[in-house]
Amino acid sequence: MPAVALLAILLQTATSPSGDGVAPPPSTATRATAVRAKTPVVIDGRDDDEVWRVAPAITQFREFQPKEDGDPRFATEAKVAYDDRNLYVFIRAFDPHPDSILKLLARRDVRAATDQLKIMIDSYHDRRNGFEFAVNPAGVKRDYAIYNDNQEDDAWDAVWDVATQVDSLGWTAEFRIPLSQLRYVPRGTNTFGFGIWRDIQRYTERESWPLYRNSQAGISSQLGELTGLVGLPSPRRPEIAPYMLTKNVSVPTGSAFDRSQKVTGGADLKYGITSNLTLDATVNPDFGQVEADPSVLNLTAFETFFQERRPFFVQGAGIFRFDVNCSQVNCNGEGLFYSRRIGRAPQLDYGEPGSPTATTIYGAAKLTGRLPGGQTVGVLDAVTHRAASPLDETMEPTTNYAVVRTQQDFRNGESGVGMMFTAVNRNLDQWSQDFLRRSAYVGAVDFRHRFLQGHYQVSGSFDLSRVAGTDSAIARTQRDPVHFYQRTGSFDSTRTSLSGNAEELLFGKVGGGITRFETSYLRRSQGFEANDLGFLLQADQQSWNTWFGLQALHPSSIYQQAFWNFNWWQFWTAAGTPVERAANTNGHVMLKNRWWLHGGVTAGQLGTTFCDRNCSRGGPAVRVDPYVAPWLEVDGDGRPAFVPYIWFNYWRGDGGRSERFNGNVQVTYRIASQVNTSLTLRATHNVNDVQPIPSDSPGVYLFAHLNQKEVSLTGRVDYTLSTVLTLQLYAQPFVSKGAFSSTRKLLDANAQAFDDRYQRYNATPGGFNFKAFNSTAVLRWEYRPGSTLFVVWTQGRGDFAPAMGPRSLKGDFEDLFGLHPNNTFLVKASYWIN
Repeated sequence: MPAVALLAILLQTATSPSGDGVAPPPSTATRATAVRAKTPVVIDGRDDDEVWRVAPAITQFREFQPKEDGDPRFATEAKVAYDDRNLYVFIRAFDPHPDSILKLLARRDVRAATDQLKIMIDSYHDRRNGFEFAVNPAGVKRDYAIYNDNQEDDAWDAVWDVATQVDSLGWTAEFRIPLSQLRYVPRGTNTFGFGIWRDIQRYTERESWPLYRNSQAGISSQLGELTGLVGLPSPRRPEIAPYMLTKNVSVPTGSAFDRSQKVTGGADLKYGITSNLTLDATVNPDFGQVEADPSVLNLTAFETFFQERRPFFVQGAGIFRFDVNCSQVNCNGEGLFYSRRIGRAPQLDYGEPGSPTATTIYGAAKLTGRLPGGQTVGVLDAVTHRAASPLDETMEPTTNYAVVRTQQDFRNGESGVGMMFTAVNRNLDQWSQDFLRRSAYVGAVDFRHRFLQGHYQVSGSFDLSRVAGTDSAIARTQRDPVHFYQRTGSFDSTRTSLSGNAEELLFGKVGGGITRFETSYLRRSQGFEANDLGFLLQADQQSWNTWFGLQALHPSSIYQQAFWNFNWWQFWTAAGTPVERAANTNGHVMLKNRWWLHGGVTAGQLGTTFCDRNCSRGGPAVRVDPYVAPWLEVDGDGRPAFVPYIWFNYWRGDGGRSERFNGNVQVTYRIASQVNTSLTLRATHNVNDVQPIPSDSPGVYLFAHLNQKEVSLTGRVDYTLSTVLTLQLYAQPFVSKGAFSSTRKLLDANAQAFDDRYQRYNATPGGFNFKAFNSTAVLRWEYRPGSTLFVVWTQGRGDFAPAMGPRSLKGDFEDLFGLHPNNTFLVKASYWIN
């Protein structure tokens, strides 16, 4: 839908009685009472236990999506009980057509296209944190940790029980949440934040108690209160999960391949030092069951960001989050803590067959929790083993990583201040001292403050960094694309340390009415460096970003929900050179048939701007021409068995000389209630008339015309045999190939006309052909609560050639399966002891 038309609809909604943007008075029924159970509750999905006959019922549910504060379609009742070990919740979801309730199986933590009941518990009652426990009618469990009021950690897994039943009245869910899985400060009488959400999938409606408002910011801050919790104990929660693992890996031996068999063990430990401070530790961890990263061919000067998938580092990651260069307009995962640095691929490579592809983690530990005074604390420490080549050359030295994160809340979580400190220390030797930094430290403070009923927020941060090492190592740091000191003439080959700073200030409207906005100023000095334990794409940058949005959360005759936003951003180097000036508008509409339409367009490099990073790669900033980039996305209704998805993006710049098309087509098909499949085709055609290429002559910056094609096909199959036994299959072939032609050298970086900037250069640049295949098969069996058996098979194939090659894309895909496979077979069993 065109942005102008969507804006008109939103403004019309804003002046209509159903969308006036004025929140109705909140319900006063936001407090529930728990009753102590005299005997343990039997978890069977029925309400025939004695305590359920006396516990008061929660009945004041309201619809919050698609209509905010609407009358619920069906009634819902809930009751809460507890004893010295557990918190119990019984929910009855009335439904006059129980035969329409789908009982779909899925693996744990996967949202199936069916109804759902979810309880939310803020056991600290700090209105900032919490836990979520959800279940569907088939008994599939999902759990999350909430942090910073509105961010969810879906990797958090607790040990808890639930039973469901579908009967003539609808369906029920009976939860047992061990108090050992919650965190709270024991008092004579405790009050928890508490809420219940219900999803009615066939109508795409959501109901809650108390009323949750999408028009307001936050999740935990909108929960009700659960009272009557008298004499709760202070569980220490000792848990240990030792594991045994056997792994069989194919390894190269000269021109042939052999097998390497390894048997090892380790353990994961969780211990509640107090009822609100928890120690998590892992000794000799192995994450072989984790899915491989997608294949990528990166032709830019910037590092590729990969999501963290390892359970130990994903769980509780929100406590350690400290964003850098992040606003409503632009957020690329940059921050002071990027856990993928721990156990990373070795940074030094001597090209020897059989070299390690990852560093080994000796052990890691983290202490997390919340103190009675409202302080959130997170401390993490990890040590990695020296990685060496077959000739015993150091590829990655023994390294210690440390992180400390604290936050202090005020005004019931509406305001807060925080601190972050990271440290990396490496044990360098003759092979590594001239390439890697010996030490790296970052210290930072941040703050946030909401005001005017929590509808407006101002936040900011101030960071300092320092890295040290030999003059050779610090010279490499200065020449790195993050800094490019040589471009500004400030390179100093005698430096043995480098310091920098970063500042951010943001102000915006985060709740109330139909409007949202944010404006921000972000800056990083040229010497700011956080990549030893964080993720930073670029220093030497400052930006002013402004974002404005409208939202319509009340259904109309055309849509269920609608959103529109406008963005404007400007970027400069720290010295003031303009590097980007762009405007963007986007629209998002959920139609009455539950299909989503998304679209937008960006006009960039408006006025006189320069490319200081990805063009001459350390040389002068090169003037660039305007570009335009439209995009469109269509998402099918998620309720049927067959769900389509289409996305494309088109970019055109350099006066029409360069263009890029990206397209994704995905189909998801539910073959049966236990089997879900998906197939995703991604294709890119990239024509870049000024692709940087290496130059052998100092001061000569070369560019070539690049014609690149890239295709990948990703297939997934999830077979859920039961709620505790699943089989996952994943496979992705990937091909990226391109040819360079029409070599030019940079003539005048400041020239206004494109043809005056470059001059023909006599060189034959060649091309490339990169292909890869990754697949994973994982059988996961939770044979008892908290105890898991994994059987894993992974396979990888890959090849790279410095020429595009004569084969078609189809031929390249066929060639993939003629390459030698690297197979890994793994069996891992853990046993949870509490």
